[in-house]
Amino acid sequence: MTTELEGQEVADEQMGENLEKLNANVAKMEELSQRLVNALSQRESHDQGLQGPGSDVYMKAMAAYMTELMSNPAKLVEHQVSYWGKTLKHVVEAQHMLAKGQLAAPHDDHSGDRRFKNPLWDTHPYFNFLKQQYLISAESIEKAIGDIDGLAEMDKRRVEFFSRQIVDLFSPANFLTTNPDALQRAVETNGESLVQGLENLVRDIEANQGEHLVTLSDPEAFTVGEDLATTEGSVVFRNRMFELIQYAPQTEKVQKTPLILFPPWINKFYILDLKPKNSLIKWIVEQGFTLFVVSWVNPDANYADVSLDTYIEEGYLTAVNEVKKITGEDQVNAVGYCIAGTTLSATLALMNKRGDKSIKSATFFTTLTDFDDPGEMSVFLDDDFVDGIEREVVEKGFLHSFFMSRTFSFLRANDLVYGPAIRSYMMGDKPPAFDLLHWNGDSTNLPGKMVVQYLRELCQENKLAKGELQLCGEKLSLKDVKVPVYAIACETDHIAAWKGSFEGVKQFGSRDKTFIVSESGHIAGIVNPPSKKKYGHYTNTDKMENADHWMKTATFNEGSWWPRWSKWLERRSGAKIDARQPGDASHPILEKAPGTYVVSRPNV
Repeated sequence: MTTELEGQEVADEQMGENLEKLNANVAKMEELSQRLVNALSQRESHDQGLQGPGSDVYMKAMAAYMTELMSNPAKLVEHQVSYWGKTLKHVVEAQHMLAKGQLAAPHDDHSGDRRFKNPLWDTHPYFNFLKQQYLISAESIEKAIGDIDGLAEMDKRRVEFFSRQIVDLFSPANFLTTNPDALQRAVETNGESLVQGLENLVRDIEANQGEHLVTLSDPEAFTVGEDLATTEGSVVFRNRMFELIQYAPQTEKVQKTPLILFPPWINKFYILDLKPKNSLIKWIVEQGFTLFVVSWVNPDANYADVSLDTYIEEGYLTAVNEVKKITGEDQVNAVGYCIAGTTLSATLALMNKRGDKSIKSATFFTTLTDFDDPGEMSVFLDDDFVDGIEREVVEKGFLHSFFMSRTFSFLRANDLVYGPAIRSYMMGDKPPAFDLLHWNGDSTNLPGKMVVQYLRELCQENKLAKGELQLCGEKLSLKDVKVPVYAIACETDHIAAWKGSFEGVKQFGSRDKTFIVSESGHIAGIVNPPSKKKYGHYTNTDKMENADHWMKTATFNEGSWWPRWSKWLERRSGAKIDARQPGDASHPILEKAPGTYVVSRPNV
């Protein structure tokens, strides 16, 4: 009897402690809620065109649906009957299991979705019912939209994309009351996980001045220059557009022709120098090349009038000339990544018009130069978004990095938005220490004039591919690119689709063209060190005529493309000479790499 009483006392005491913890956590949530309100009140006004697609997208979809209903009602009725049938079958199966007194889920054909990894989604009747019904509804919506006729291809692509965004948003995994992992964690921690989750949410909104963007990586886990971007080098030149970094040699002899790398200015250059084991920059230097890398400035409103012309004249051409001065060479080899590759192609066309032979060869990483089909990014290139961007930059002078980060995240919403939000806000987990995601969150602003020029003249009007692009006083065309070219596209790239890259390279006027498709996507397909032996690549020596035929007849090669490219580059880099140290008498070392611009935070 005494033992039972003691046990009850212990249980009552434990319950009292748990209730005390729960009450304390509820009080903390009330405090955090006030912080959340204050954080949201800091949100600046931005053009509504940046927040979502225009209403015409949905109007076109509704008009096409109504037309389909009138002209072919049987097909739409078939969709409804199929959906009703699957739903009814699902409900009957669930009721049948309960009628038999079995607290179990009916048979589930839906498996393998990473959103529903918890076994309870398959075994618990409540969670299984929610999951199955959601997936049945999602499948029905996708099929109904896919079967709508009467929409232009681009309109249909946009309707499908934004409908998928809505469907993904309403996954039961995204809500506390229907997520078994989050509910279990909340009970186990007496609400502490929800307190920490709310703390994470408030932190993210405060960090983005009232806007919401989920933090993907622990912001305190890395410091650029200490554990990221650590390859030895020096800043040897600086102007208002960029810092020029020359990397210290790691071999006694180097190739005579220097190499200059232009990274995209949408993100920081250190994606190519994250850690020594996966650093393309370090690897290039180890192969015996004198490497220079451009580190672009992070612009603010003072750069409102900076255009693509400015990037070419004060960026590309200036950088090439400074490298020539430092090394004493007449020519350099150049690399352009993503938007920097697009602009490199325009620069090459301009140099050809001017008779400037300073660039000996060009390499392009995941570069689009023909925007006839820009791939998944096309859904954000219609006038509703671009008009909104133009109005925003006219008012502010620049496009804040927040909007580009959000756009790219929603191209992979389940991986880069909802999944991280669940872990951070509902589970209360701290963001992971992940170098790639740290870089992903370290994006930059874009100058107002440049971003509108790029979106209008290149993306929408495709002027470079049409031979109609006016830059720096010249009319430019892809046919004006004459230097030897090496282009690497990535098989699953959602930003620069490999077929689009193929079409652009095909139009170059170069006689010497090599095209490669690397496995994986926009980043992993490029940052693919040979030591990992992870992703292979496709090669084909046939003439570039048709992308599908090229891939069908291509040879698959195990491992990274880096060594193959290095051999190609060596043949275009002259003889070996004594290694060069950074800078010269007229280019004193300004500071150690990675420099100032890569870590600067403009006052916006």
